[in-house]
Amino acid sequence: MDVTKMTNGGDAHGDSLQKFMVENAAVRGELVELSSTWQQVLVHRNYPAPVKTLLGEMMAAAALLSANLKFNGVIVMQIHGDGPIRLLVAECDSQLQMRATAKLAPDAVIDADATMSQLVNLNGQGRFAITLDPLDKMPGQQAYQGIVPLDGENVATVIENYMLRSEQLDTKLWLAADDKVARGLLLQKLPNHGGIDVPVNDELETWNRFLALGGTLRPEEMLSTDIQTLLRRLFWEETIRVFEPQQPRFQCNCSREKVGNMLKMLGQPEIEEALADLGKLAVDCDFCGQHYEFDKVDCAHLFASAAPVEALLPTGSSKH
Repeated sequence: MDVTKMTNGGDAHGDSLQKFMVENAAVRGELVELSSTWQQVLVHRNYPAPVKTLLGEMMAAAALLSANLKFNGVIVMQIHGDGPIRLLVAECDSQLQMRATAKLAPDAVIDADATMSQLVNLNGQGRFAITLDPLDKMPGQQAYQGIVPLDGENVATVIENYMLRSEQLDTKLWLAADDKVARGLLLQKLPNHGGIDVPVNDELETWNRFLALGGTLRPEEMLSTDIQTLLRRLFWEETIRVFEPQQPRFQCNCSREKVGNMLKMLGQPEIEEALADLGKLAVDCDFCGQHYEFDKVDCAHLFASAAPVEALLPTGSSKH
């Protein structure tokens, strides 16, 4: 592998995202490895193996796509299913802070060899959505969301089809995940290379060559090989430029304030009815498992116009 700019390579066995570009060609790529980040997603959830595969692949894809965000914000990828899996969510911000979760149907029965279509598109009603949510919105600015039918037999194909429709960019993904690690490779064919005209036939030949190299990857190889080794193994004959690796990490932004706002959206009558039955309300974060409790006094503060949610007492504090 002829590398024009080599970095220290980062931690070959830790969470890492490696960007690279092909010299004198309109092709760029990324490799991502999620180990600790992925384990922190799984520590609070005992998902069946096929769910882990889909959610891990989505998480790897979210990291790969977010690495090219041109704004300070969050990318949220969702698959809304009509089968045993009702929802898959993977989030990643521009600092590569990530979280993910899955929701299963109450009566879900998931076979070990179930396909994605059987899990989330059983009746053809599954949907894929990407939301781009700037953190520093301008006045009146809203998050952008694109929603399309589930077009593809796996997570990679669904995203590729979405990118071709929405961004008009040829994008190819290879994804793999199990209960230990999630890895992914992204290749994109760019419109041009630094403003330099490249003959169309040469562009296409280079793009097809890289697709062929990526096509040699198998899930078993991706799951057993760190990304620096994969980079050398795949592109050892190519002249590429690699950049300083970035480190993804797990980060959940849940808070007592946000849970309180969610309860307020349910309305005071419904909250009072639930309190009459339960005595207090308990909410666990789907992403990190953090536990929040609201008793009658807490809920009264929620609907008191003069009391902001952030002024609520934390769980376990004494009230006077």
